[in-house]
Amino acid sequence: MTDVQHPVPELMRENDVVDLLIHQHSMIRDMLDEVAKAPEDGRAEAFRRLVRMLAVHETAEEEIVHPYARRKLDGGNAVVADRLAEEREAKRLVVVMDRNGPRHPDFLANLDMLRVAVLAHARAEERYEFPRLRARTSAMERRAMALGVRAAEAMAPTRPRPGVESAMRNLLLGPPVAIMDRARDLIAMAVGRKD
Repeated sequence: MTDVQHPVPELMRENDVVDLLIHQHSMIRDMLDEVAKAPEDGRAEAFRRLVRMLAVHETAEEEIVHPYARRKLDGGNAVVADRLAEEREAKRLVVVMDRNGPRHPDFLANLDMLRVAVLAHARAEERYEFPRLRARTSAMERRAMALGVRAAEAMAPTRPRPGVESAMRNLLLGPPVAIMDRARDLIAMAVGRKD
């Protein structure tokens, strides 16, 4: 197992929301590689960690970062709408992959498609949203947003929910869904399920 399985302590060093999210993008790239390179009997666990990271990361962006970007950035609504469309497509693919499991014959091909979608989304955020957000916010605002992202991630569902990309939907549906997801995760760990 690698150190990406417990990312929170490492992330506590990131005090700026932009730096935090860019660091998480790097972790997600590493996790995609880990899933691709994992032996078949270890792929399910690596994929479970990736799905969880993607779910909590995107939920936090949807609850904290994107609403702020809508308000602060010129053309923020369009920038965020593009990012949400990208997220929705990636979530749909993750749901299919999770339902089919890592032993499905299309898993690695779907993983390649997921990699392309996730990395394109991360590049778009890093190019179109994050630099403008950094320019239009103070260091104190970005620190507060980093704390908000961490709090949102701690309470986020651990599985993607296509169609739940707004802050309001996440806040309304997120807590009960997060409880169900986390209970499901604990039960799966308790019974030693590998898919």
